[in-house]
Amino acid sequence: MRRRLRFARPRPEVSRHDDPLAGVANLFDASLAFIVAMALALFSVLGSTDMLSADADWTLARTTPEGELEVVSKHQQEIKVERVSDRKLSGQGQRLGTAYRLPDGQVVYVPEEEGRKP
Repeated sequence: MRRRLRFARPRPEVSRHDDPLAGVANLFDASLAFIVAMALALFSVLGSTDMLSADADWTLARTTPEGELEVVSKHQQEIKVERVSDRKLSGQGQRLGTAYRLPDGQVVYVPEEEGRKP
């Protein structure tokens, strides 16, 4: 003879493990951790950690989405952004050297020696 428990409640047939969206709740946390890991990996691969240090000096040339060339340079705590344009300028100046474009597209700058002109 079986005894029935006095306070036992009938359990529903459907369990909580049958919910197909139960695992979706953790996807946001997992994607956030993945994004942080990718950002750290990108910084370490590109050597960009030097950009974050206070005593590092660096210069970066990049192309803006509009197609202009920008030169970003950092010296101690000062950051300068200069835009390179194709406007013709005139004035007085000193010739510093010559730039050559190689067949593979690379540009080489050759400074002039003192007292010698091309």
